[in-house]
Amino acid sequence: MLKNKHILTIVSNDYDDLEFHYPLIRLKEAGATVDIASEIKGQTYKGKYGLSTVSDLSFDEVDITKYDGIIIPGGWAPDYLRRLPKVLDFIRYLNEHKKIIGSICHAGWVLSSAGILKGVTLTSTPGIKDDMMYAGATWVDKPVVVDKHIVTARRPIDLPYYLPKLIEALSKQ
Repeated sequence: MLKNKHILTIVSNDYDDLEFHYPLIRLKEAGATVDIASEIKGQTYKGKYGLSTVSDLSFDEVDITKYDGIIIPGGWAPDYLRRLPKVLDFIRYLNEHKKIIGSICHAGWVLSSAGILKGVTLTSTPGIKDDMMYAGATWVDKPVVVDKHIVTARRPIDLPYYLPKLIEALSKQ
């Protein structure tokens, strides 16, 4: 289904374990190539609940023009990642080119900091609802929301609804 799709996911310490690993597994099962990028290539990053991952690329090595989309896991990592200019540049480029942007839970912070939410309908963890609205989004309390090329979900319990919509959006691109 996603055989020729190349997806980027970004990571830092304190990512949400389920919100990172579940999409990674499902996208690979669907045939996508998924690269893990972080500040330091080859570094081990630890999730909030004890899982870990090693990055394939540093942010400096990423050629964002080669990707069909990005998946941003939640947890506390987005609060750090949104402070990195390269990460925000990735989001702005993908948004401008209408590539798929997947965001779950606190990952909405990255989209907000990239300045791409004006007029977008989305969901996130209710804890950042106000941040999303102040950034110009219409926030709704649903398990998953698709607004053009932006696919959002609230929290880990919504992953079974989020991934089918994400895979569908990627397959249509």
